[in-house]
Amino acid sequence: MNRSSNLKLLKINKLTFDFIIIGGGATGLGCALDASSRGYSVILLEKFDFCKGTSSKSTKLVHGGVRYLEKGQIGLVYEALKERAILKKNAPHLVKQVGFLIPAYNFFLKFYYFLGLKFYHFISGSLSFDKPQMVNKEAALKIVPNVNENLLKGGVVFFDGQFDDSRMGIDIALSADANKALLFNYMSVESLIKENSKIKGVVVEDTLSKDKFSINGANVINATGVFSKSIMNMDSLKFKAIIRPSQGIHLVIDKKFLNGNIGILVPKTSDGRVLFAVPWLGHVILGTTDTLVNEPSIDPIPSNNEIDFILYNAQKYMSLKPTRKDVKSVFVGLRPLVAKDLKSKSKDISRKHKIIISDTGLVSVIGGKWTTYRKMAEKVIDKSIDISGLDFKKSITSDLKISNGLKNIDYSKDSLSEKFYLSENLIIYYIRNEMAINLDDIMSRRSRCLFLDIKESVFIAPKVVDIMAKELSKNNDWKKDQLKQFYKLTKIYSI
Repeated sequence: MNRSSNLKLLKINKLTFDFIIIGGGATGLGCALDASSRGYSVILLEKFDFCKGTSSKSTKLVHGGVRYLEKGQIGLVYEALKERAILKKNAPHLVKQVGFLIPAYNFFLKFYYFLGLKFYHFISGSLSFDKPQMVNKEAALKIVPNVNENLLKGGVVFFDGQFDDSRMGIDIALSADANKALLFNYMSVESLIKENSKIKGVVVEDTLSKDKFSINGANVINATGVFSKSIMNMDSLKFKAIIRPSQGIHLVIDKKFLNGNIGILVPKTSDGRVLFAVPWLGHVILGTTDTLVNEPSIDPIPSNNEIDFILYNAQKYMSLKPTRKDVKSVFVGLRPLVAKDLKSKSKDISRKHKIIISDTGLVSVIGGKWTTYRKMAEKVIDKSIDISGLDFKKSITSDLKISNGLKNIDYSKDSLSEKFYLSENLIIYYIRNEMAINLDDIMSRRSRCLFLDIKESVFIAPKVVDIMAKELSKNNDWKKDQLKQFYKLTKIYSI
């Protein structure tokens, strides 16, 4: 997957594609893989970097959504659990089983949680995840030594899926590339091309070179998540549905706050939401919040109230209590929710995806979650084929293995950091094969350094940018600018 090679193809050939996909997050990449693996010609255009937005800022879980069971959304949970099994089968290098303890502080809740999770496991129909089990106080403390033992009556252990979200996105991109899709990051859609009141293509600008291209296509798919309205407005200002971005923040702390490989799930926090403490890449993620915001941002900022909310609730369930000084990094994602009106509360808005087809033929897909990205993509491509009149070819992604981009990497001992692995060889690989352009691309999404430890990321950033500059033939001014932008970004991830 090489950006320069793809640009040459775009410049030399006046290409017309079966599918033009706008947006390089989970949904857009899923659409690119689904369509290209069916044999259609595909181009994907991402304004920033692949998975720069919400798709790199999830809770890192491949799950059905335990909390939706209590709301009676069994169909939503069932579909997600079915997709969880498919993801584990197709990307076993990324999707792993992770256990959670739900601590119970009275016996009624202990049985209530157990029955609910038995049903959760039953409807999954999956043999690849262990069954839930009820445990006493002693067993609970052995599993999660740092759980608050005061009045503890034991709890329930259940199992779900876990993954590295942006790594999954890059591997899906590599899979689409292997199926001859043409993918671009840092390519901004500036306007839509119309003919006889129907969309026939897009005008794009390469944000790196400032070159512009007109690209024609039978289908244009808007998969830009919380930014969907901006593309819809290029099409028509008549769009009535209300996209309500919901902000979820996550705090990263040391692994000692679980002191084991099993996480904690609290079904109801002080405001009735779910709290996760998830072991991930040798650290622990605490999350998440659910706060409606008015305007989307590519780099959303956590509020002090959100940080305090997570720490307050985590402290109630942990013996060793995390504080602000223990937070190594904070990351924030925005969920693209479709609300009926401006008064809708985030926790009451369905997480189901919605496909909207305009009079001009623009197909917009909003909502959903990482776990169901594949099924969403299949439905979007099916609908697009139907309205465009292309010959129908069936989706094959339910049995399509996701590429393992790092399979043949030589993990030598020359890591730039003692806290996480990042070597010169790996940086060069990211640049040559995975379209890493900026320092942020490598530190945030190709590796997860920025998400794990701000101080260490700042410490190694000059070494990383030196390697990048040499590989990309960049000068000292470029290096200074990259470091300046990166240090500015790290402030958003810091408390």
